[in-house]
Amino acid sequence: MSGAGTAIPFRGRPRPWLKPAVFTAALAPLAAISLQAVRGALGANPVAEALNRLGLTAIVFLVASLACTPAREVAGWTWAIGLRRMLGLFAYFYACLHFATYAIVDQGLRGKAIVADVSKRPFILSGFAAFLLLTPLAATSTAAAVRRLGFPRWKRLHRLAYVAGALAAFHFWLRVKKDVRQPAIYATVLGALLLARVVVFLRERRRRARRAAGGTKRANAAPTVD
Repeated sequence: MSGAGTAIPFRGRPRPWLKPAVFTAALAPLAAISLQAVRGALGANPVAEALNRLGLTAIVFLVASLACTPAREVAGWTWAIGLRRMLGLFAYFYACLHFATYAIVDQGLRGKAIVADVSKRPFILSGFAAFLLLTPLAATSTAAAVRRLGFPRWKRLHRLAYVAGALAAFHFWLRVKKDVRQPAIYATVLGALLLARVVVFLRERRRRARRAAGGTKRANAAPTVD
């Protein structure tokens, strides 16, 4: 029977198969939608069905990417951090497909119609705003971007992922109109993840304050040499 001492190494043990498995699984929704589209099996309104499924997949990956840091801090799953960037990029990938399907297939790249939709329909506006917020996050997801921006600034920028998630959940909420159970679930999960981040932040701040106080006490207690 393993004790608590062996739990953390197990949780943090390298898993070389994990990234390829997640990458392959992340393409499965696109493969399923594409196959059904070719077969004409997306229902009576295939464009709306494709839009709904691509948008939902984007939200799923965005929530999964936001869950990685709490998973490490709360559950000790250090391996989750290695998936965070991939999951976030897949969220943006599916958001791009969602927007491209809307702009190209649904609207036929009619710029005036798209601008009118964005300006007059709140659910389109909220989804477009979420997409715009995800764009700089995807563009700065590399190690080079972290070095260029500096980690504190990069970290502040990437907190916008929570705003994008809230906007995406609101977009989803307005889209479904009546049965809001699914968007309510995603909104609740996002709220829980944000609360977990706040708790971790406050815990770290208290820990730093205790260390600083301990250092000050040791410095005051140190003997002086004439």
